[in-house]
Amino acid sequence: MKNNGGDRIGRWQLLLRALRYRNYRLFFLGQSVSLVGTWMQQVAMSWLVYRLTGSAVLLGVIGFVGQLPTFLFAPFAGVLADRWDRRELVLCTQALAMLQAAILALIVVTGMVEVWHVIALASFLGVISAFDVPVRQSFVIDMVEDKESLGNAIALNSSMVNGARLIGPSVAGLLIASLGEGVCFILNAFSYLAVIVAVAAMRIRPAQPHGARKDLLRELKEGVEYAAGFKPIWAILLLIGVLSLMGMPYSVLMPVFAKDLLHGGAHTYGFLMGATGLGAFVSTIFLASRRSVLGLGRFMWSCACVFGIGVAAFAMSRSLILSLLCLLVAGFGVMTVIASGNTVLQTIVDDDKRGRVMSFYTMAFMGTTPFGSLFAGVVAGRIGATATLLIGAGACFVAGLLYARHLPAIREQVRPIYRRIGVIPEMTPTDLVTPPEKR
Repeated sequence: MKNNGGDRIGRWQLLLRALRYRNYRLFFLGQSVSLVGTWMQQVAMSWLVYRLTGSAVLLGVIGFVGQLPTFLFAPFAGVLADRWDRRELVLCTQALAMLQAAILALIVVTGMVEVWHVIALASFLGVISAFDVPVRQSFVIDMVEDKESLGNAIALNSSMVNGARLIGPSVAGLLIASLGEGVCFILNAFSYLAVIVAVAAMRIRPAQPHGARKDLLRELKEGVEYAAGFKPIWAILLLIGVLSLMGMPYSVLMPVFAKDLLHGGAHTYGFLMGATGLGAFVSTIFLASRRSVLGLGRFMWSCACVFGIGVAAFAMSRSLILSLLCLLVAGFGVMTVIASGNTVLQTIVDDDKRGRVMSFYTMAFMGTTPFGSLFAGVVAGRIGATATLLIGAGACFVAGLLYARHLPAIREQVRPIYRRIGVIPEMTPTDLVTPPEKR
């Protein structure tokens, strides 16, 4: 029994090892609260638009304007993340996001809301997120201090997002059905205080400057050339970009499936979003329990295919239970790809280009989604939501197979970096002639 207890303690220590850093603990707690509010707002905003208009096209428009700024501004945010104090940038973006939620709550509660208000505020939040996400992604290394725990911290970050994705939409569905959308926006505005207080309380070592500053566009060009010239980086970005462009817009059409195809209400919508969050949460716990970044490439291509299968099955389902199961599978698949790609990128990237590479990751993950959202909304209006999702699911499946084809070449380029940073032990002359099974 003692051994079993010790094994359980060891597994928990492995799973939560990034939390031994005080700064990361503060961030984890504050962000966990804030993200629940963020997901509540996202669900409430989509339901509000669909309730006011009944238009799948406008759902696509909201998704488009809310995430287009990420595509436009994220690269410049990456340069700023490599130049400026990341903690100060995070505090600024979180305060602005809180202001946006407060304005949205005010106009909804007072009954003044119109669709153009929601579109304008979604655009404003999109600009904030364009700067916030790359900065927060590159801020992780400042909180955990060493790359040994970086993969675990990234996985725990994803578990925060998806734990909130599990809780937030479900709570939002119940609140919308009983009290209306406004209460979700109010709670989200207050939730930002948790992360603001947590980040302000951190003790962060000042970053060391990486040489002389250059022109902003020149630094951006250097980042593009660095990413484009290294196959492991651009292959990961391309895979994530395809999944975000063609697969992720299924969430934009979720109100259509909840209301028109599954014949439910706001609570049904919340449960569907929650099922996706549960699958993604399981994925992040699985990734957080891994000891090493090794083997993530294999998971990336296989889970891209799993995501495509899950979305396709959901598109054809007309049963709530089956739909929930399909979304659980889809959520697991897509989050494994996204979190694994994040971990590999942050492990292999040079420190002085981390912000820029993570801005390209943000563009691939979030910046392509608005085009997919607009495409999904327009196409669904012509050929139906089911056919639209089947097209996207097929594209994701093919993208996974293409990544698998290039995986051997990617591994060859990544291995020297893994050896240099200690992920793979250096080979000695004896190792080279000794069979692996005898080492």
